[in-house]
This record gives sequence, structure tokens and C-alpha cells, in this order.
Amino acid sequence: MLTRKLFRTIGRYKAQFISMIIMISLGVGVFVGFNMEWYSLEKDTDFIFEQTGFADYRIYSESGFTAEDLEKIKAISGVTDASRFLTVNAAVKDDTDILAIAVSENIDVSGVYLTEGEPYDAESPDGFWLSDQYAAKNNVHVGDKLTLTYKMLTVTGTVKGLVKASEFLICIPDETQLMPDYNSFGFVYLSPVMLQDIIPAIFKSFVGDSLYYQINVKSPLEKKAFVEAVEAALSKTLLVLSKDETVSYSEAMGEVEEGKTMGSILPVLFLSIAILTMVTTMHRITASEKTQIGTLKALGFHDSRILRHYTSYALAIGLAGSLLGIGIGYLLGWYIMNPNSAMGTYIDMPRWDLYVPWFCWVILVFINVFLTLIGFLSVRQMLKGTAADALRPYSPKKMRHLALEETKAFKRLNFATKWNLRDCFRHKSRTCMTLFGIVGCMVLLVGGLGMNDTMKAFVQSFYDNAINYQLRVNLDSETITEDEVDKLSEQLEGDWSASMSVQLEDRPVSLEIYHITHGLVRFLDEDMQDMPLSDDGAYICARIAKESGLSAGDTLTFSPYGSDDSYTAVIAGIDRSLSESIVMTDVYAETLGIDFTANTIYTDSTDVPDSSHILNTQTKQAIMDSFGTFMELMYVMVSLLILAAVVLSLVVLYNLGIMSYTERYREMATLKVVGFRDRRIAGLLISQNLWLTVAGILIGLPAGFGVLSYLLTALASEYEMQLVIGPVTYLVSILLTFLVSLGVGLMVARKNRHIDMVAALKTEE
Repeated sequence: MLTRKLFRTIGRYKAQFISMIIMISLGVGVFVGFNMEWYSLEKDTDFIFEQTGFADYRIYSESGFTAEDLEKIKAISGVTDASRFLTVNAAVKDDTDILAIAVSENIDVSGVYLTEGEPYDAESPDGFWLSDQYAAKNNVHVGDKLTLTYKMLTVTGTVKGLVKASEFLICIPDETQLMPDYNSFGFVYLSPVMLQDIIPAIFKSFVGDSLYYQINVKSPLEKKAFVEAVEAALSKTLLVLSKDETVSYSEAMGEVEEGKTMGSILPVLFLSIAILTMVTTMHRITASEKTQIGTLKALGFHDSRILRHYTSYALAIGLAGSLLGIGIGYLLGWYIMNPNSAMGTYIDMPRWDLYVPWFCWVILVFINVFLTLIGFLSVRQMLKGTAADALRPYSPKKMRHLALEETKAFKRLNFATKWNLRDCFRHKSRTCMTLFGIVGCMVLLVGGLGMNDTMKAFVQSFYDNAINYQLRVNLDSETITEDEVDKLSEQLEGDWSASMSVQLEDRPVSLEIYHITHGLVRFLDEDMQDMPLSDDGAYICARIAKESGLSAGDTLTFSPYGSDDSYTAVIAGIDRSLSESIVMTDVYAETLGIDFTANTIYTDSTDVPDSSHILNTQTKQAIMDSFGTFMELMYVMVSLLILAAVVLSLVVLYNLGIMSYTERYREMATLKVVGFRDRRIAGLLISQNLWLTVAGILIGLPAGFGVLSYLLTALASEYEMQLVIGPVTYLVSILLTFLVSLGVGLMVARKNRHIDMVAALKTEE
């Protein structure tokens, strides 16, 4: 009997049951999906780091490391393994593509993961182990021959295998390119034997066997202790980077942290609304079922059985919503975490398995227990007293006259306004839930569309304005002279720069020295406006300024790695940059006595002369193409946020609208009896919805701004973006929220045509 009643009751309140299941499933789906994303990324990156022996530290020296230096590093207590390592960017012959040539003496340290072909052979005289992503994009197969050019040298090899490498987990040539573009850039591993054959032609500046300018080290030591041990072993100051300071590891872990941050914001919003909707709706349903509960009690059903029956509604909703939500979560996780997804475009991993954090299952159990408890408490309240008490219809608590109602201003209001105000104060929980749903919708809309505005402004500022050149020519700073730089720069009608790694307060940063005569490189101040460089001081990026507490007029001291010299510069201003850097003009650098050699020329010319001093070139279009991919992914995220906002507002507003209609059924019947037409009653229902919509919008606009500001700081601080939200974003967010609210109001208002006035007025209140 109670089983049949269960299905009849579900059919009677199907709109409320469906909306609650949808809200629970959305909340659980977003919660599981977002937490699955970062946890799976953490597990899958750990896999490739472990499989390839990703190094904990990297030691750099411009003069290279000898075999004896390597043995000294291996002898340090706490070092488990080490390998000399080399990487240089070479051009693909007869093409504009660039491949990073990598050589590791010990493939167990920062090695490769084979996906196709022969295993890596350290003795191969002509073998290439090529990035499988680059091979797929450029139609290169195992057995094909590739020819690379570096300076004036040509290197030809056979592709023996296709691989992935943790050192190139995020495969970008430099900081100006945010997204990998395997159409034009990849990597290739050579054997040390093959490198030995080309040493005389390439590495004329190296002494003996010191051609490797990098040592990769596996060690559990803390960085400070490790650096001290290295300097003591080699008797000189060197640039040492931990894995946290490498692009592959830091960016991958940055994505994990971003996922954790997102997993603590959107899921909380959805779950909060879902649970609050459940609390409010279950109370209203049990209140509407009070007469049925009294009837069951009068027929002899024990309170415990009635409790189990009605509690099963909440349990069924929780379980159905959770199961559906887990499915949605897996779909969301797979959508983000698959090799063809947004993450797959950015990170190159061999494994894309999905994992759910253990705490998700604990929280899902807790949610279902909590939802069941809500149903239990709602019914238990209705069972108080005798069967006769339970048979009486539910009566809302009496509404006291508010002080507001005694004011002259309130008395001058029209009937509709008074009626709606009283209803809002009488049903505070429903009113707050409606307001909360609208605010949530506005936060998602303003956040999603504002993110799009911010990214567009970022592209326009950095890539359309600051990067004013068409071609970047990379030079061999080891062999080129100052006169040759001036001659080549004049021939290309370009500007040039020199960059080196320096130590600032025990942290590595880039020192960039510019000679600007053609305006091909521009700089942005903190307000993202053009800022000419002065010859009277240096400029630091916003991140350094914030973390070090420095501002214009202060001084800072830095030391080039591999040198005992230190320089103190006056800070002339703060700029926004894609990398942590100190920027100055060549005039100011000469004033400080800094020894530098240009390594890059920026030009609009495409007629680049043949020169042994030119390593390779990179077009601005290649940089823009990679960022275009980034923007496409951003558009997908914005679309998802807009869809989530619309679904959220539709479900919440419709559910609460139906609840409002049910609670005011008798009042609307009374209005119809005294002569109110259906259109007038519909206007009363819609106007209250619109009032709450206006209030939600007023709260949601600054809330959306605040949430987006927090996300930019937490998720994208390395890009030094400035928050930008255009008027169109505010307008679209407001109009879309209004349209959804109005649409829901119209759907609910149509129901007043079917009010049974006689049946409604016969009930006791």
C-alpha cells in the first residue's frame, strides 16, 4: 500500500522531485568532476615523472660541466643519481619548425617514455627519438629521416622511436608562448655518441668534454642545503633550479592547484544551492502531505513506519541525484582530462586515467545521510500530537504586523506591492533561496563573461601592442660580437635585447637589457598602458614588486650566476610581464658596469641573411596561433559557465516558483473569488519574481566581480592580467537573468487558471 502511495506522491509532486534530483545531480556532478580533474592530473603527471626519472634539481653553467664535475655532484651526500644534460633549439631544414635537441648521458634521469618504435639507445650513432605529438602533427613516422640545422651545421638522423618526455611535459620555446604548438615546435632526443660526432662543429667554445651546460640531479635534499653542497663541491656560485622552478613541473602543479581552487568554489556553490533547495522543498512537501500523514496515523500506522515511508523520499532523491551526479562528474572529468581536451592540448602525458579523491566518497555519503535526516525531521514535526491533530491541514505560522506596515509610506503602496512584501516576509526561507539562486546565476555569468573580457584585453595589450615585431631572430651570444650585433640589427632595421639569469634575494629571475630604436618592443605599466623605458633606472615586474615589497624609487641588488659580481639598481617603475624579470636599457646597464651580449633581434623584415651567428627564428604569428588555441579553450569554459548559470537559475527558480504557487494557492483562490482576473493574479506572481531578480542582480554584480578577481589572483597570477569587465558583459548578464526569471514566472503564472476555488476555500486555515 505504502509502495503504491510512494509512486502516487512522486507523480503528484513530480516537478519538485525532478528539480531536486537535478539540483543534487548537478551539485554532485560539479563537485566530483572538478575534484576528479585535479586529482587525476596529479596522479597522471606523477606517473610520467616517475617513469622518466624527472630530476629534482638542475644546475646550470655557461662554461659547461666536465665529467669530473659530475662525479663531484654524485659524491654529495643525499644525491641519489645525476646526469649531464644538454638542450638547444635547432631548425628543421627547409622548414620554419624548431625542435629542441636534448641529450642526457644517463637516460634514467630526465629520460623518455617510449610510445612507438625502438627503445632509446645511448650508443646509437644516428638515432632520433622524436616527440610523438610533433610527429603526429607533421606526418613524421618511425623510419623517416630528419635533417636539423644549428648555426651553420646540418645534423641528419633516422627517427628510431616516438616518445614523451617529462622535461618537455609542457612543450613551449619560451615564456612568450602560452600554449604548445606541435605544428611548429617539438623536441628530439639524441644519444651521447651521436653528440660526440658533432662536437667539433657546434661547440667550439667548450673546453675538453665540458659541452654539457646542465646537470640534472635526483635528490631529496632541501634547496638551500643542496645549493650550499653544490657550491662547496664545485667551488663557485651557479644557477640551481628546483623542479618547482621548471616550466614542466611548476605549470603542471599549477594546474593541480588551480583545479583545487576551482573545486572549492563552483562545487560549493552548486552543492549549497542543492542542499538548501532540498531543505526548503522537503519541508513544503511534508507540510502539504500533513492530511495524508494524519490519515495514515488514524488508520493505525505506527509513527515509525510513517517516518520510514516519508524519509524514503529524501533518501531516494539523494541516491538518485548522487548516482546521476557521479555519472555527470565522470563525463565532466573526462571532458577536461582526455588527450584531445583542453588539458591534452597543454600537457603531453602518456596516461589519462581518471581518479576520484577518497574524500569525495566520504562527502557523498555525508550528503545522503544529511538529506535523509532532512526528510526525517520534516516528517517527525508533522507527527506530533494525536491523529486528530495530524489530520488538520498545515497552517503557516501567523504573520505579525511589521513596523513597516504602520508607516505612511507603506500605506500609500498599491495592493500588489503590499501583498508581495507580506509574502516575502512570511516565507523568508523561500525568498532567501530564490535570491541565492539568482545571485549564483549572476556570479557564474559575470565570472564567465568577465573572464572572456579579461583574456581579450590581455591579448590586445601583450600580443597586439607590446609585441610590435613580426619576427624574432635568436643569436649565438657566445660567438657574436657587439659590432656584429649592431651591423645585423641595422641590416634588419630591428631592436635587440640581451638576457641572462640573475639571483635576486635567493631566487632566480631574468635580467633583460633592451636597445630600442624602432619601437618594435613595448612595455606596459601596471594599468596596462604603454610605458617607455628610462635610462635612469630598472623596471621590475608586478610579481617581484608584490612579493619583495618594492616600489619605484627603491633599490634592488642582484648577482649574475657564475659570477661574484653584484649590482645595485634604482627602480624606475613597475611593469607587467609574462616572466619574472628585471628590465633596463642598455645605457643604464652600461652605467652599472654589467657585461652583456645581445642574443635576440626583433624585426619586421622577413629577409634574414645567412649568418653563423643566427640560431633560429620565431614568427609572431606562431606565438599568436598558440594563443588562439588558448582562447578557444577559454570560449569553451565560458560557454560551460553560461550553460551552468542558465540551468541553475531555471531549476531553482522553477522549483521555488511552484512552491510559491502551492503555498499561496488558497490566497489566489480568494483573490479570484473577490473578482481578480487571471492576468492580474499572474502579474502578482511575476512581479515578486522580478523584485527578487533585481535584488539578486544588485548583489550578484559585485559578487561576480569579486569572485573573478579572486580567481585571477589565485589561478593566473603568473600572467599578471588586469581584471577587465566590459559594459556588454554586465548588460548580457542582467538581460539573461531577467529573461530566465521572467520565463519561469510566466510558466508558473499560467497555473492560476486551473485553481479550484471551491476546494481551496473549503480547507481550514
